[in-house]
Amino acid sequence: MPRLRSDGFITGFLPTGALNAMTDVPGVLVGQVTLVSGEGRLQPGAGPIRTGVTAILPHGGNLFRDKVAASVHTINGYGKALGFEQVRERGVIETPILLTNTLSVWRVADNLVSYMLDDNPDIGITTSTINPVVGECNDGFLNDIQGRHITAAHIRQAIETASAGTVAEGNTGAGTGTACYQFKGGIGTASRRALDFIVGALVQTNFGGRRELRVLGVPVGQALIADLLPEPGPGSVMVVLATDAPLDARQLGRLARRAGLGLARTGTVGHDGSGDFVIAFSTASYHPHDPAQVVTTAPRFNETGMAINTLFAAVVEAVEESVLNALTAAETMTGRDGNTLHALPYDRLTALLRRYGG
Repeated sequence: MPRLRSDGFITGFLPTGALNAMTDVPGVLVGQVTLVSGEGRLQPGAGPIRTGVTAILPHGGNLFRDKVAASVHTINGYGKALGFEQVRERGVIETPILLTNTLSVWRVADNLVSYMLDDNPDIGITTSTINPVVGECNDGFLNDIQGRHITAAHIRQAIETASAGTVAEGNTGAGTGTACYQFKGGIGTASRRALDFIVGALVQTNFGGRRELRVLGVPVGQALIADLLPEPGPGSVMVVLATDAPLDARQLGRLARRAGLGLARTGTVGHDGSGDFVIAFSTASYHPHDPAQVVTTAPRFNETGMAINTLFAAVVEAVEESVLNALTAAETMTGRDGNTLHALPYDRLTALLRRYGG
């Protein structure tokens, strides 16, 4: 899969992690299930199917027993995300984070609860209930979204096959049927080294109008304004941030709010009908469900200006490059009723970048 970085087009100034992916953050695992079947006319409930699910695990243990510090941020709230309010209140995440399509959110959340009950049979009986965290984008231009084809088996597969290796990008997982600036988009990821820490980002793109698209400052969308243009307009985006920096929920909220700056570098203005959400978590220490003591100690990140600014820069750069990686990895896909999302022409893109870069 092409990445602009491999051709000398570098986003930002901070170094990347080894894989330039969210999984550069120690302990973080990503798993994906991709569903592609059927052709031709839409038959609601039967297909064609162009969808999937992406699972992000802050660590490979029991997340309900060992929660992680987290925060969420809403850039524009036209979406169906689940679990955000409790994360805002309690400042922790206690399940894998699952991304899927809009109409599958509740089914995915229900099956995620069932999955968590298998390892935690005391949930809702002798201990508290569970807060599934699920995000979404609308893939209905290509996919039989009414069919809600994501099953319990797919969710289990995505979670149980999650790994710390290379993350597939483009037409995969929750990004299988989604767009980006009215080109084919999907899943993208990137990472940055900041001080002694790693900041990783993963995006599920489905946002942006064609004329807005900018790549490394170049008005690519204007140059390709009428080329390969499909019917649907701007949609949504999910951004997930991970770091091993010892940040609490408030500090993670500060990072989450910077994700919008990374999106803006690619041109978006955050459209009225766009569900733009950010989830941020830290793997530095766990919050036990059954703490042995009332008071515990943990490392604390000191917010001196230069230190926190470096983390802010890491977020902005990783989010921007994640979007570009989703765009350049995606391949042209035709779905229901012959609807087609075309890949961003890579040769034309790089020619434009060289032209504007001198």
